[in-house]
This record gives sequence, C-alpha cells and structure tokens, in this order.
Amino acid sequence: MSEQSLIKVVVAQKGSREHFAIARALHRRRLLSLLVADWYAPRSPFARLLVNCFPRRIARRALAAEAPELPPDLVHSLNGLGLWRRIPEAWSRKRGRPYDGYATSGAMFARKVSSMPLPPHDVFFGYSYDSLDVLETERTRGVLTVVDQVDPGAFEHDLVAEEAKRWKSYAISEAQPPEAYFRRNRQEWQVADVIVVNSEWSKQALISSGAPKNKLEVLPLAYEADTVELPRRVSHEADPLRVLWLGTVCLRKGIQYLVEAARLLLSHPIEFLVGGSLEISASAITESPRNVRFLGQVPRSQARLFYQQGGVFVLPTISDGFAMTQLEALAHGLPVIVTPNCGRVVEDGATGFIVPPRDPEALAQALQRFVRDRKLAAKMAPLCRAAAREFSIANCGARLVEIINKHSHCQIQRSQTLCQPTA
Repeated sequence: MSEQSLIKVVVAQKGSREHFAIARALHRRRLLSLLVADWYAPRSPFARLLVNCFPRRIARRALAAEAPELPPDLVHSLNGLGLWRRIPEAWSRKRGRPYDGYATSGAMFARKVSSMPLPPHDVFFGYSYDSLDVLETERTRGVLTVVDQVDPGAFEHDLVAEEAKRWKSYAISEAQPPEAYFRRNRQEWQVADVIVVNSEWSKQALISSGAPKNKLEVLPLAYEADTVELPRRVSHEADPLRVLWLGTVCLRKGIQYLVEAARLLLSHPIEFLVGGSLEISASAITESPRNVRFLGQVPRSQARLFYQQGGVFVLPTISDGFAMTQLEALAHGLPVIVTPNCGRVVEDGATGFIVPPRDPEALAQALQRFVRDRKLAAKMAPLCRAAAREFSIANCGARLVEIINKHSHCQIQRSQTLCQPTA
C-alpha cells in the first residue's frame, strides 16, 4: 500500500518554526491532514491591510508567517490566540520572568488544540513546551503522538550557567526557567510515543536529563536554499580573510571564545564580522580586539548579502540543538568552523573544520589554515553547497515517515486496548 493510504498527520505549532517545514514535508507526500498554527498570515486583503498597521518590523514578520504551497483547507489558524498569548509573554518579560509567559502561552495553545474537532488522522505532531494537554487527549483517541523537542532542554541551561560563572565580564542578568517549566516538558516526554530531536547532541542531552531512550529519534532540520546564487565577493590574496558570525551574540553560542581566538590572530590578515542581537555586556564589546566588528542585528532580508561578503563562517557553540545558520552558510558556499555540540552538518576537512568547544587556540589554528591557503575556501565551496542540499525538505519527510512507521506499533497496541470491551 502507498504511504498516503496508511497515515494522516495533524501538525500543531506556535509560531512559524522552520517556515512550517514539517507540515510542508508531509503535504508533499500527501500525508498532511491539518496544520494548526497560533498565527498564520491572513489571506484576505482587508486582514492583511490591518496587519500592515502594526509596527513595520512586526508586520513584516506577521505576513511572512505562511507557506504558500499549503492549500487553505489544510491550515487552521488561531490568530486571535496568537495575538492574545503575547500579553502574558510581554508581561512576564517586563517582570524579568519571560519563561513564566512562555509556559502560560504554551499551555493556552495546548488546551485550545486539545479541545478542537480535528479531521481524521493517525498521528499527532507537536512541539515541546506547547503540547502536553493535546498529547494527553490524542493518546485517549488512539493516535500516535510525536513531540519535537526543539532544544537540549535543562541540560543546555546548566551549561550556559557554567559559562556565565566562567566569563563574568561577558554575562548579563538573564532569567532562568523555573523548575515547573522543565517539569511540564518532562511530562510531555512521558506522554508522547515518540520524541524527535534535531541532532545527536540533543539526543544525548535529553538522555542525561532522563528522557526515555527508546522514544528518542533524530530528525535533522530541513533547509531549502534559494536556487538563485548571488555572485560571490571577489577576494584577492592581499585582502584579509573575512570571518562571519550570524546569530544571537551570547555565551551559549561561544562568542567569548571567538573573541579570544581573534585576540590570538591580531597579527594575521583576518577580520571578524559579528552579526546578531547582542546579549553580552557592553564592556565585553568595547574591550574586544580591533579585528572584531559587532554589526548588530542583521535583518532576515539582508542575510544573503551578509553571507555573500564572507570567506569562512564560525560557530564555536557551547550548545545548539542544530544551528540552522551552519546550513545557510554551507548553502552559500561558505566553509564552516564549528564544535560538535550541535547538529552534525560539517564534514571535517571537506566542508570546514570541527574544533573542540571552549578552545580558542583550536579555533585560531583552524582559521589560520584558510589564511595559509587562500584558495582553500573556494576549493571547499562546491562540497559545501552539496552538503546543504542533503538537508532538504524531501529528505526530512522521508525520515519522518521512517520514524512513524518504526513506532506505529504504539498506535496499534493502544487502539487494541481502547477497543477491548469493558467488564
């Protein structure tokens, strides 16, 4: 039998995570029963006109939250809830307790979806922190339940807390999630039949936090690069090597080790361009070496131009579930220097280099290889683009179907139990 005659999947998510990649992957295989989103760009001209009355940045993001390939009848938007849930989130941020707001809005979303009349389906796919109530309800319906753990959870927060103690001059006051936030997350693990994570790094992190090992499956993120390649910046032997960072500038992503590596390379022809919102102290920025430039947040619309200007991309992360930026960089032909503490994308020596975390000397040595051989980045570029193509939405869909089929016995056993006559 064809796979579409076997399973139908409902996907529920807050926000437009990964540009609705899971729903798109399922739709392309004719397996999507419904996408439930707490915000989806309105289709009517009048509603879009109202959205354009929002502040420009917010309006742009609100109207970009859509996947045009999904037919309207396969999308159910909860835009009222999507607007309303921002109230507790904003209030909690104002009080310095943002995770209280995330927990409240996540529970609101889960309760709403759990009470909805959903179309016939065999599988429910939800996301961590936002799915507990609906996972519980779906189990009683005999549906196979899958929760996507979007990050390494409490394990990652503990690592960042260690970094803040180690790098006090960089750290700024940052709210820590309350225990209740992770308790609800652990309840999702217990209720779900399957827990998907986006990397082997996240899988090991969850195992160390007590997640059931037999439920864990790795489902890498999907990325589709623009098929139109921009011309690369022409680099000459006399030009400095331009090293790019794109993403939140924070301890978790290892900015402290990049700065230390830059300090070691002051006498070398290398410049570092750091793009992203700043979450480190002002003193850490002002005391950084002269070969580092902090550019602030790079708008999504300008990301392609930013990648075009670079020679090498760096991600000395302490912990990332996957780190989509490494895929974006590879798709633009940039070799990537990364630690193993994220999704395994880079092939060491072929599409970049893998260096130990918390090791500025190793990072500096890897960068010097591109200085000594100014043609090395160009030699790697074709392999980089090919590597990025391996993480296609088609491959993501195939892997998800493989996971569902592997765990389908959970649904069969539950359906048999539900059908047993009561005494």
